[in-house]
Amino acid sequence: MGKYRGGRINEQLRKEISNIIQTQIKDPRINSMISVTKVDVTRDLRYAKVYVSIFGKDENKEETVKILKKSSGFIRREVGRKVSLRYTPEIIIELDNSIEHGMHIDALLEKIKESDE
Repeated sequence: MGKYRGGRINEQLRKEISNIIQTQIKDPRINSMISVTKVDVTRDLRYAKVYVSIFGKDENKEETVKILKKSSGFIRREVGRKVSLRYTPEIIIELDNSIEHGMHIDALLEKIKESDE
């Protein structure tokens, strides 16, 4: 599989999984905003690691990740219906904290900037 094809598959799956999470998962316990930041599909298209960023309280993040992991079978089935691949990859949900980490670094830089003035 060429690197361009792999990138296209990752991006297509990211769009579809994001759409499925936003529109089709109807769990009332999910009250945080969920963003799919990245999808990594293995070369053999058997597994897809889905990185999600959750905006909300820390207690809600852990519960939301558990809910998403439990609904990974549903997400896989819907991806299989919408994306034409030889194998529908198994969905592995991972929490992505890079946005919070970036915001923390930005706050630290602002604090340094203010102390210099």
